[in-house]
Amino acid sequence: MAEHDIDLFVIGGGSGGVRAARIAASYGAKVMIAEEYRMGGTCVIRGCVPKKLFVIGSHVQQELEDAVGFGWTIPQASFDWSTLIANKDKEIARLEAAYTVNVEKSGARVVKARAVFEDAHTLRLATGETVKANHVLIATGGAPNHGAEIPGIEHVISSNEAFHLPELPRRVVIQGGGYIALEFAGIFSGFGSDVTVIYRGDNILRGFDEDVRAHVRAEMEKRGITILTRCTVTKVDRHGKEFTTHLSNGSSIASEQVMFAIGRHPNVANLGLEKAGVAINPKNGGIAVDGWSKTSVPHIYAIGDVTHRHNLTPVAIREGHAFADTVFGKRPARVDHATIPTAVFSQPEVGTVGLTETEARAQFGFVDIYEATFRPIKATMSGRDTRVLIKLVVDGASDRVLGCHIVGDAAAEIIQAVAIAVKMKATKADFDATIALHPTAAEELVTMRTPTARHVRQAAE
Repeated sequence: MAEHDIDLFVIGGGSGGVRAARIAASYGAKVMIAEEYRMGGTCVIRGCVPKKLFVIGSHVQQELEDAVGFGWTIPQASFDWSTLIANKDKEIARLEAAYTVNVEKSGARVVKARAVFEDAHTLRLATGETVKANHVLIATGGAPNHGAEIPGIEHVISSNEAFHLPELPRRVVIQGGGYIALEFAGIFSGFGSDVTVIYRGDNILRGFDEDVRAHVRAEMEKRGITILTRCTVTKVDRHGKEFTTHLSNGSSIASEQVMFAIGRHPNVANLGLEKAGVAINPKNGGIAVDGWSKTSVPHIYAIGDVTHRHNLTPVAIREGHAFADTVFGKRPARVDHATIPTAVFSQPEVGTVGLTETEARAQFGFVDIYEATFRPIKATMSGRDTRVLIKLVVDGASDRVLGCHIVGDAAAEIIQAVAIAVKMKATKADFDATIALHPTAAEELVTMRTPTARHVRQAAE
């Protein structure tokens, strides 16, 4: 084998690639990481971080409204979109700099340029430089997908552009029913926009627990967000600064902005993968990998959204760390993709871990459901019409808690702690033996004693 310039070349400076580069360098590997846009990737630059900042900001109007019930008289507040954007940009720039500095401190070299394969060991940079690497890690992430071409698709924005709008639109149409669509629906609505969500399925949040889907939709509609299901956008017309969105049900909607959030695709194009012999997974369009994140080429690995397995930042980070431990730390580590907690920062917020009721009933013979919906203590004074949902899915035979689903304030914060118990295979008896923390919404997790439903799987005939 020819002598290689470096031990590891990482393509992509997002959260997963950065973690892999830093850990590999800490083991003494000679590492280079190439990023063609901005260090930090989707999550830091145009995803979870700016999105969460927007979500926090959009809660303020509701807090002001709720404050009246607690005796506060607050003068009419005003909101400036451009200030939000400027302050968000400042924070993202700070984080990007921190990512770059931390990688360089680890001893890895950062190159701000696109990198493509010349062959299985050779990378060519946009700067003209070529590098030979013993190992290569592909961590190029994913990008928004607008789906099928429709007339007027050029007028549609994605979540990428939503972070840089020059002004807050008065009316917004959002097509999609998943994380991103619902999070931006809450953001725009919270800042004062009139929001309509369009989704092709029978209900939003496909893949989530059915009770969660119904609860979130009802709560969003209470807050004035219009949700239209079983239809799609067929055409978008522009009239100056306004748009007319035509739907498959024959109706149309006027707005100042149209956004699609209907899915994401792995960034696999124009990387020279065919020159390296890296195979694509025909089922999802991502790079095909095994349980160790190894591709069809033994020394080339791929992690994160580019594999289209579990498109979550913490998963990419864990995969990147495990790769570095395995290949350079001589400490084999395989990521367990089961029981991954996740959150939707919609309004209301969703936190979930483990199996849904439908999944549990398909896998287990006896399933017990414990469910509670109630007004949070804050609403008793604010007068707001809102309810919290807490649901436990339990294996009726072993008493093990298979899943937990929460909708309400701080759902994500709660589910992170609950995920530890679910991962440890805690039983319902373990939950019951834990003393409640009162007054909290989360105390319902340990005070629900009687199943609200019990299911016995029918034997196949």
